Amino acid sequence: MKIDGVGLAGATLDLKKLDHLMDKAGFVRAGQWDYERVTYDYKLDTATKGQTYYIRAQGYALEGDVDRGDAVITLMTPLIGLHYYPHGVEYGDGEEFPASVVERANKLLERVKGLIDEFNGGRPPQAVLGELMEWAKENNDEALISKIKSLETYEKDSSNSNE
Repeated sequence: MKIDGVGLAGATLDLKKLDHLMDKAGFVRAGQWDYERVTYDYKLDTATKGQTYYIRAQGYALEGDVDRGDAVITLMTPLIGLHYYPHGVEYGDGEEFPASVVERANKLLERVKGLIDEFNGGRPPQAVLGELMEWAKENNDEALISKIKSLETYEKDSSNSNE
């Protein structure tokens, strides 16, 4: 299930700083990355035996390389999922999530957003992305311009699919 309304989608910052902020909020990246994408997970245990939920924050590199540690990452809409042993975590729309779990997830993600906003000087993610677009245009970086445009298209498509 997508967790909309927290304001993390579109937040853009340096991978090293993002790793630091996500770790500070209790998220783990571990080996969940490739050269262009990162995934951070937070395990939510519950009192109900056999029910473990995960909050997942994913992002992709607008520029740079995750492996080299020089990437600029843009976050996508976070997800919440339920773990099914031995199959894995299911993030599907057909899942039912208790209100208490969704509330905990929202509070945790709001903390992450607060850490990112504090780092970005209180600017909304779209402002940071706009500044990055201006820089890309000034420097004729067509690859970066294309990635930013695809992010804008993705976010519009994502928000329309949730209505």
